[in-house]
Amino acid sequence: MAVDPQDEIHRIVERVVGRTLGAVPAVPEQPKAAAPLTPPVEVKAAPIAMPGHKKIVAIGTDHGGVELKETLKATLVELGYEVIDCGTNTKDSVDYPDFAAAVARLVAQGKAWRGVMIDGAGIGSCMAANKIDGVRAAMCYDYATAVNSREHNDANVLTLGAGLIGVNQAKLILKTWLSTEFAGGRHAGRVNKIMALESGVSKDGK
Repeated sequence: MAVDPQDEIHRIVERVVGRTLGAVPAVPEQPKAAAPLTPPVEVKAAPIAMPGHKKIVAIGTDHGGVELKETLKATLVELGYEVIDCGTNTKDSVDYPDFAAAVARLVAQGKAWRGVMIDGAGIGSCMAANKIDGVRAAMCYDYATAVNSREHNDANVLTLGAGLIGVNQAKLILKTWLSTEFAGGRHAGRVNKIMALESGVSKDGK
């Protein structure tokens, strides 16, 4: 059967226009090969320690967080920090304010760069640590609170509740908290107001 040249030209024009508008692919699509399966990669915080110098992190706990403290100590060493262990090291009942104060004082005195304190809920230790001048303790229980406490509040002591979070969550919080920088800017003025409350002096000196 003879092909009408006009019909053939018409079909050619339709194909060209279709390709130009993206309606018809210029080259037939080839089936994509399945991506090779790879194991998930654990993202670790960048090492904080400077060459020839290790930043010091003080860590403490009451009897409710001894096991978690040991785990987080190992994590800190793995990340390149020097660790000061303020105890306790047994499950004999002790009072968390004593250990929270020990950690907080090391930070306030500049003997530790940051501090980490663990108890059952993390709340009481946070209250105790914040009684020490120069300390901004924050109880964190997830990624968001870890970031916020550092970015907005420049927290220098982290408190954790061993009875509220699991080991993996605690590691995530710790790594995030250590590697998050203070944002400064408008937050700096607010942090200064927080610190001024310690001496009872407001921003205007009253």
